[in-house]
Amino acid sequence: MTSTGGAPGEARGSTEHLVLPGVLTAEQAAETVAGILAVQREDGAIPWFRGHHLDPWDHTEAAMALDAAGEHAAAARAYEWLARHQLTDGSWYAAYRDGNADEPTDRGRETNFCAYAAVGVWHHYLATGDDGFLDRMWPTVYAAVEFVLRLQQPGGQIGWKRESDGTAVADALLTGSSSVHHALRCALAIADEREEPQPDWELATGALAHAIRRHPERFLDKSRYSMDWYYPVLGGALTGAEAKARIEDRWDDFVVPGLGVRCVLPNPWVTGGESCELALALWAMGESDRALEILQSIRHLRADGGMYWTGYVFEGNRAVWPEELTTWTAGSLLLAVAALGGDEATTAVFGGERLPRGLDPACCG
Repeated sequence: MTSTGGAPGEARGSTEHLVLPGVLTAEQAAETVAGILAVQREDGAIPWFRGHHLDPWDHTEAAMALDAAGEHAAAARAYEWLARHQLTDGSWYAAYRDGNADEPTDRGRETNFCAYAAVGVWHHYLATGDDGFLDRMWPTVYAAVEFVLRLQQPGGQIGWKRESDGTAVADALLTGSSSVHHALRCALAIADEREEPQPDWELATGALAHAIRRHPERFLDKSRYSMDWYYPVLGGALTGAEAKARIEDRWDDFVVPGLGVRCVLPNPWVTGGESCELALALWAMGESDRALEILQSIRHLRADGGMYWTGYVFEGNRAVWPEELTTWTAGSLLLAVAALGGDEATTAVFGGERLPRGLDPACCG
């Protein structure tokens, strides 16, 4: 398969890693990539779909999928959008109206949304080797991380947002903090590449990892949600035997054979994003066979045109719900396939072996 877009004359690598038996053919992969590109705005913004809002986390995930497909110019435009719209405190609003970034629809500023820019920037650099890009984006990443760490609590966990009036919310979400942990490790990798050590970030990353591994009581109880189940693994805080034990413990609660992964218990609703993220977590654990099975199980979510429905209700009326084709669902599928296919940038970012781990604090007991 060859890439379908980007800047004229731009060199692109092979995207054979986006072909996966029972999941994507070369033609299907090209169609999905084209579907994301069709939603992206000229200014680089990638909303959920045309007419819906943009949030910084899902915008970044879609940009990463474009890089995995060799669409580096389009991905770069997405990161340039982030740099242009970053607020003075290093954050972004939680949601922006499609087609009008000057009109946020949610003025809260969520820490995991803001931190995730570091993951995307590191992924783009690994995919392109573009030192100039890393130099340009470093101030953006630095400011975003500093915003996030101002909400870190004494126990290591990350308060999940600032309200629209600036009030800091101390309550922490396990999913969000696990995503921030991944982002901090990518931010440290960027700092290392630039030879600008950040010892405070290293300490913060270690304290956060410790909280995730050892102190569930420091997080709000969202155990009904599958993301709280697998995100400590996907975010790299749990590895090895601990990761395997966590996944095995609730596998039967969340995985619906042949259909995918439930979003929240007890709802009979499987979702593409959660299914693809679990597949990424399984791959990171070394369980590629089970990851492949999960990705094959959500083929029923693929729509004509190559995009993917957000979810499917498998009891009662048994219908696609909601009726929306989201760039982030397609993006998560492409990233999971890219990891299984051995794409170097994607495996480095989600495998975690090459990411700094921070310093494990002895202070947080």
